[in-house]
Amino acid sequence: MDAFSIKGGKRLQGEIVPQGAKNEALQILCATLLTDQPVTISNLPDIRDVNFLIEIIGDFGVKVQRLSSDTVRFQADDVNLDYLQSPVYSEKGRKLRGSVMILGPLLARFKKASLPKPGGDKIGRRRLDTHFIGLQNLGARFDYDSGDQYFHIDASQLEGCYMLLDEASVTGTANVVMAAVLAKGTTTLYNAACEPYLQQLCKMLNRMGAKISGIGSNLLTIEGVEKLGGTEHRLLPDMIEIGSFIALAAMTQSEITIKDVSYPDLGLIPAVFRRMGVQMERRGDDIFIPAQDHHEIENFLDGSIMTVADAPWPGFTPDLLSVVLVLATQAKGSVLIHQKMFESRLFFVDKLIEMGAQIILCDPHRATVIGMDRKQALRGIEMTSPDIRAGVALLIAALSAKGTSVIHNIHQIDRGYQFIDKRLNALGADIRRL
Repeated sequence: MDAFSIKGGKRLQGEIVPQGAKNEALQILCATLLTDQPVTISNLPDIRDVNFLIEIIGDFGVKVQRLSSDTVRFQADDVNLDYLQSPVYSEKGRKLRGSVMILGPLLARFKKASLPKPGGDKIGRRRLDTHFIGLQNLGARFDYDSGDQYFHIDASQLEGCYMLLDEASVTGTANVVMAAVLAKGTTTLYNAACEPYLQQLCKMLNRMGAKISGIGSNLLTIEGVEKLGGTEHRLLPDMIEIGSFIALAAMTQSEITIKDVSYPDLGLIPAVFRRMGVQMERRGDDIFIPAQDHHEIENFLDGSIMTVADAPWPGFTPDLLSVVLVLATQAKGSVLIHQKMFESRLFFVDKLIEMGAQIILCDPHRATVIGMDRKQALRGIEMTSPDIRAGVALLIAALSAKGTSVIHNIHQIDRGYQFIDKRLNALGADIRRL
């Protein structure tokens, strides 16, 4: 298994362009199955999860033409549904949680589908109830075979309805939306996810001929149509990578400009990092972070300790809590990190404690960080990346640490971050892939 060897303590400098959004890409790629016409997607990140889903789509018989390094044209005019029953699909589908979003398009267009129980990050139970209940509300019938852990779904009578989602799941909302666009009648979806990537999916579907209104709100109305056509779509920059670069600049006391960030789509991300003491300047659609010797965490107005918690959009994304936690270790002040949505995402703090950070893990969802205000640098250690977001958080910690760190299991980082070692080395980092 690959590993990174990182010599820490180096100040970085320069410009970096964020990759296309991973979480948007997984939704958009699945939507290519909704039409037999060509769909061209650009700004695709060259990362494991995205490439793996493209491979799965190609295995269905979809024509996949790579036009450039980040642009791919898809045409699903000859889809082989028998592939759903193959051992190859069973193995691949279990490895990538994003494959669950194939369900909606297949049920909408072909009225049936099968799905192996998906995998993904080991960050606690990630239930599929929102997906399945939403599709059942539209008329899909599920049969789960506990022997081979396969879901078999019949959707011969998909009809629009009113539904209140039990949680504002992004992938769950995407799945239901993609099924509803070709269902009979009107679907009203309340408590829908409304993050920018879901908005992007809805806008793309409308360009293909769908009739979705309420985009950007948590109340979507979808009038079913008979057929969708082709389109072209460009992904937004990855807001998680942008937030990671902001934290990286502050932790390594570096001067970095993050280019073309689509600032209006970042939501609370810049505000949260400013509350963590990070200085930054918006320059057009770029973010400039100056070299900063110290950063101080704000307190609440009543003087109480700052709490950073995740919440559905437009709240703060859970995918950035790991890097905010790392950032706090060298800040002046203390903060409570409250990870509400996943129960295993904070367990990586044992590595940070070993590096010298002062962290109290209160329970699986909360950690209190006592910032050291750079009075003592983190020290390099050997560690293992447990998931994508913790992996890049540990990479940021290693880049700021004194000495050399080794991070194993970096395929987790490669799943979500494109050529991260080469791109950071270009700014002056010293990362070797072992």
